[in-house]
Amino acid sequence: MYREDYDQARFDSREAEDVYSKPVRAGKRTYFFDVKSTKGNNDFYLTITESKRRNNPDGSFNFDKHKIFLYKEDFEKFSEGLSEVIEYIKQNCFHGEIPKRSASDVDFDEL
Repeated sequence: MYREDYDQARFDSREAEDVYSKPVRAGKRTYFFDVKSTKGNNDFYLTITESKRRNNPDGSFNFDKHKIFLYKEDFEKFSEGLSEVIEYIKQNCFHGEIPKRSASDVDFDEL
């Protein structure tokens, strides 16, 4: 989570603590990989957030966000499944070549 997404009081009262964060910008979406610790710092987990900016008819905007919580006991199976599906797509859907995006493909008004 990012401080600008929430009011300060709510952010400070959360039970989890941010340990590490890696944002990945991908076209119209941004993915956030956040390592968090539980209260007491005795365990860790990963949140994966997809965020996409939506423009409203009145000119304002908001962000649609979808979040997955991934716990340590699921890391291995999740990683294996994700790798398998990505490899399948590479081999069967794009014939071994994933199309590359260029700067001209990005609609900067959508970001």
